[in-house]
Amino acid sequence: MLTRNCLSLLLWVLFDGGLLTPLQSQPQQTLTTESRENVFIMPGRQSPAQRVKRGWVWNQFFVLEEYMGSEPQYVGKLHSDLDKGVGSVKYTLSGDGAGTVFTIDETTGDIHAIRSLDREEKPFYTLRAQAVDIHTRKPLEPESEFIIKVQDINDNEPKFLDGPYVASVPEMSPVGAYVLQVKATDADDPTYGNSARVVYSILQGQPYFSIDPKTGVIRTALPNMDREVKEQYQVLIQAKDMGGQLGGLAGTTTVNITLTDVNDNPPRFPKSIFHLKVPESSLVGSAIGRIRAVDPDFGKNAEIEYNIVPGDGGNLFDIVTDEDTQEGVIKLKKPLDFETKKAYTFKVEASNLHLDHRFHSVGPFKDTATVKISVLDVDEPPVFSKPLYTMEVYEDTPVGTIIGAVTAQDLDVGSSAIRYFIDWKSDGDSYFTIDGTEGTIATNELLDRESTPQYNFSIIASKISNPSLTSKVNVLINVLDVNEFPPEISVPYETAVCENAKPGQVIQIISAADRDLSPAGQQFSFRLSPEAAIKPNFTIRDYRNNTAGIETRRSGYSRRQQEFYFLPVVIEDSSYPVQSSTNTMTIRVCRCDSDGTILSCNVEAIFLPVGLSTGALIAILLCIVILLAIVVLYVALRRQKKKDTLMTSKEDIRDNVIHYDDEGGGEEDTQAFDIGALRNPKVIEENKIRRDIKPDTLCLPRQRPPVEDNTDIRDFINQRLQENDVDPTAPPYDSLATYAYEGDGSVAESLSSIDSRTTEADQDYDYLTDWGPRFKVLADMFGEEESYNSDKVT
Repeated sequence: MLTRNCLSLLLWVLFDGGLLTPLQSQPQQTLTTESRENVFIMPGRQSPAQRVKRGWVWNQFFVLEEYMGSEPQYVGKLHSDLDKGVGSVKYTLSGDGAGTVFTIDETTGDIHAIRSLDREEKPFYTLRAQAVDIHTRKPLEPESEFIIKVQDINDNEPKFLDGPYVASVPEMSPVGAYVLQVKATDADDPTYGNSARVVYSILQGQPYFSIDPKTGVIRTALPNMDREVKEQYQVLIQAKDMGGQLGGLAGTTTVNITLTDVNDNPPRFPKSIFHLKVPESSLVGSAIGRIRAVDPDFGKNAEIEYNIVPGDGGNLFDIVTDEDTQEGVIKLKKPLDFETKKAYTFKVEASNLHLDHRFHSVGPFKDTATVKISVLDVDEPPVFSKPLYTMEVYEDTPVGTIIGAVTAQDLDVGSSAIRYFIDWKSDGDSYFTIDGTEGTIATNELLDRESTPQYNFSIIASKISNPSLTSKVNVLINVLDVNEFPPEISVPYETAVCENAKPGQVIQIISAADRDLSPAGQQFSFRLSPEAAIKPNFTIRDYRNNTAGIETRRSGYSRRQQEFYFLPVVIEDSSYPVQSSTNTMTIRVCRCDSDGTILSCNVEAIFLPVGLSTGALIAILLCIVILLAIVVLYVALRRQKKKDTLMTSKEDIRDNVIHYDDEGGGEEDTQAFDIGALRNPKVIEENKIRRDIKPDTLCLPRQRPPVEDNTDIRDFINQRLQENDVDPTAPPYDSLATYAYEGDGSVAESLSSIDSRTTEADQDYDYLTDWGPRFKVLADMFGEEESYNSDKVT
């Protein structure tokens, strides 16, 4: 091989003109001498002026992985053509692992691996080599790059990265049914030798399953594997490299295979006859027993449906499936009676709900069993002859009248007497009573249909031998109506007749109502009362359908003559006893147009001309109002003028009465009272301070003998005193004012009788009538007295 390199170098010199260039076209494998060495030959240089080219042969070095020798593993050798073997050339190494993994002899160029290598950790190393003049430290050759590959050995076994595996396959599957595919991975170099070629095999799980040695696909190896026989299988799979040859490395994994269920088994009853004992007191709808068919399948394939085969007693029972236990629950559809029938027999069929068509040939997927039920005797409560009792009674029926009866029996073998009583919790307990032995129901109070038309209460029956056993039944009593109310007009009607109505014209349709409960077919009849039938203005036409019409008997109704007509209508019912009532209808006369449309029914419209419009009526009303206002104003002015005259007369007369609690000394007692107030009325307002002082008691002078007492004058003065006492504007004191002075020019002169020389009998009071209305009462009073005195004289 050394000769081949020399020949290559010679050819390169010949073709390239002696220049140092790399032989890129000949990257050969390792050049080994007789001692199998890897050698890189580096050609020398010609002249410094010439272009320098690489003169060594490119090559790849290989080194074995996992080398376990005591000496460093020899890799290869670098050599330059300029190296004359005199030690003038120094070889250097750089790159991946230089100095740590690989070392080079600077003089000889030998490369060694100083530690064990793992291809799976790093498959190759890239390094750079250079030849340097040992004296000048200058490169003799440009730096060049080469690769050291780690040569693989079979040091890794196959591994199942996804194991252990879990798989399933339906039971009863045919041979070759796919189960699962497993895969093992070998970290060795698949491009070098057979270190990474894996072969699969089954170590445990035969003869049930098989595996493809190349693909790792697991399939069934036996037909009709039954889940009910064996459900779980554990298969051990081996993967071996080196193509399965001796010396190869192997790895194993476990595959857990489950057979899934299919509906390949029908339900089966464990026995052919089931015996059940049921008390006769069992409630309808209650469960009285359970039976079960066994299905070895699982899940929905084991769901069972139970049905009663039509036959003896099948109509009294029903069966449903308990979804949790898959049992058949037998329920009672009708009540049982030991005295009527003591035993029942019927058949029950169990079948699968979800069938698999692949297994129809196996046979019917159902089974049948016989159920025998024995009825047990139980001491039962009494039984009423009816589930509901309905009775009728007329209202106002006398207390104690029997209206019906209830009946209950003890159906047990040893029958017992029955006792009845009313359930006191109901509403009708106070209106009715029941005979505890016979069960007869009687009224306890008077009934009123209009108050309560129906009563609903409960009757309880108990056995005398066992009072705790009771039964209850509802009693419905309808109160029948007695015709006690007469029919009446259903609604108040507002009836009107036109002034231009024609004879025989229907002006109103009326109907009647009755507070009694009207039976079917009851009829009301309508007619006029006897007194209205004489020369009637209207008549009644009975339509025989509980309605009637009011018709006119004449024409020419006038509001001026009569605005309202009162029509007595007699209404009778058809019940017994016959009830009737007289209803008075009010008919109003209205003005209508030619078509019969009512225009006006007002009273004011009677006195207005027919042709007046609304505007004209308003104008007339305004004129009337204005005239009334003028009259009222005139009367008010007259009264005001007359009042002013009377006020002047009052000021002149000045009939002021002032009362004091104490009496003064008369006119001569000037300290007790200012007599000037009687002579001048203005003094009353000026001497307010003096009048606020209560006068002292003084010795009174002798007074003149009083004249004959006059009762009328005293009453008149007392009346004026009372008016002053209650007057809020009067001073807060009592005073007595005597009329000693009437003022100058008084028309009436003096009214006081103190200085009068004549007696009352000599007085003439006729002049009082000339003083006006204010003295009318006084004139009437003295006028009567005068006439009385004259009668006495006579």
